[in-house]
Amino acid sequence: MTRKSKSYPGLNIQFPISRLILEGSKKIETRTYPIPTEYIGKEMLIIETPGKDGEFKARIVGLVKFGPSFAYESRRDFYLDEKRHCVSPSSPWKWQSDKPKWGWPILSVKQFSKEIPAPPKRGIKFTKVVSIPLDLVSAQF
Repeated sequence: MTRKSKSYPGLNIQFPISRLILEGSKKIETRTYPIPTEYIGKEMLIIETPGKDGEFKARIVGLVKFGPSFAYESRRDFYLDEKRHCVSPSSPWKWQSDKPKWGWPILSVKQFSKEIPAPPKRGIKFTKVVSIPLDLVSAQF
């Protein structure tokens, strides 16, 4: 019997930020670039990477969907929105005047009940296509 699968793009998100998204407390993902238009409103796999604090290998932990991104115009505007993006002035992802900051509104998140190993070849920021067996995806929710 052949397993049916579905392909999704993936987005690398470092631990522990990934957990804030999965639990719903982080409503805006922040990046130094706008979301590529082909990913707006499209379900993407959350590829949780260990960063400095995680003691695990990269893994797929859920699905996320983003709305159109917007630029933060100033440090002040960025920190007025801290409650939604959860990036404090002491964070490694804090405001830096020499880099733009973009907000990616999170429209929906679905956490998998079981982690799936990430593919060995991933992009630095995005993973173009990852096929996941449909029975694993539908059984996760």
